[in-house]
Amino acid sequence: MVPRETSVEVEPEIAAELFGDRIELARAFTDDLARRGEELGLIGPLELPRLWTRHIVNSALLAPLLSGRVGDVGSGAGLPGIPLAIARPDVSLVLIEPMERRVAWLEEQRDRLGLDNVQVVRARAEEAPFERSLDQSTARAVGALSKLIPLTARLVRAGGELLLLKGAAVQDEARKAEKTIAKWRLTDVRVEELGTGMATEGTRVFRATVN
Repeated sequence: MVPRETSVEVEPEIAAELFGDRIELARAFTDDLARRGEELGLIGPLELPRLWTRHIVNSALLAPLLSGRVGDVGSGAGLPGIPLAIARPDVSLVLIEPMERRVAWLEEQRDRLGLDNVQVVRARAEEAPFERSLDQSTARAVGALSKLIPLTARLVRAGGELLLLKGAAVQDEARKAEKTIAKWRLTDVRVEELGTGMATEGTRVFRATVN
């Protein structure tokens, strides 16, 4: 049997570039997630060797695109919401999560890190009390676009934007979601690559304007 790798990934150099003078907050969050994440059911045991690159840095790559008040649907472990709140203290993050123990984790991290730009709301996305009131909405590892678009678009004001972090199959997901995209009257729909030319694994974001 191959022994399970449990060592935490060494912090990549790109992290300091993304978080700047708030890198210590990112380190504190990552350390706590590494120590307690598996026990609390927030991350799997195989995620530790890629925790920085796959999760923390991957989330923070979205930071330059944020503005105003942003909802993170299905925030879970706080990805991407907590890294984004650290990287962008000028932006308000609303972390929306239905599970009580995950809500407790998010509130603990907000208070421990002093993130006064974070609001934690316990609610299912379809019941969250922010209909047509947020400037942007994001989500990561929540579901396919055909199901995710209705959950996130309902929260965003006219002229606001969806910024959904997706994997390599995003173009195929977008094709399968064409009817949903049309139903929600999304415009300026495109997929953008984040992290290109940077010393890290890139990611993709599905972007669209809500009308």
